[in-house]
Amino acid sequence: MPEPIYSFDKFDLNNTLYDLDGIREINPQRFEMEQLTAIVHIDEEVPGVVGYKDVGDDEFWARGHMPGFPLMPGVVQCEAAAQLGGFYARKFKVVGGDYLGFGGMNTVRFKKPVRPNCRLVLMAKLGRTRPGKLAQFEFQGWVENELVFSGEMLGVAIKRE
Repeated sequence: MPEPIYSFDKFDLNNTLYDLDGIREINPQRFEMEQLTAIVHIDEEVPGVVGYKDVGDDEFWARGHMPGFPLMPGVVQCEAAAQLGGFYARKFKVVGGDYLGFGGMNTVRFKKPVRPNCRLVLMAKLGRTRPGKLAQFEFQGWVENELVFSGEMLGVAIKRE
């Protein structure tokens, strides 16, 4: 089994650094598109971040994505990871622009389903950057200490016009 980007003994899921209100000060997503519940670890030495999404049974996708057996769509899992990377990039001014948008994703793999009433722990580690332009992140999602998905993403600076 792959190793987590950040060891689970490096952070405490009950020690919130940023709650939803704190995340909203950094990230622009609102309403159904908010895919983070809390930030619990920021690492400036090995630059990256750990947070989580408490997946409820009232998620916008739960009723219609596999009725009777709701599964969190992979694109929503990737959005949650992107919001985590975006939080780090915006908080520490890794890229410029008014927003951080998807520039691409690589090597995304889904290992296990994510279902309502779980905690999806998300980890993102900053890789290559081009100041003012892009930030690359390696990401992972975990449920009950089991890897459920992983990949790499590129975040690109977007200016409001």
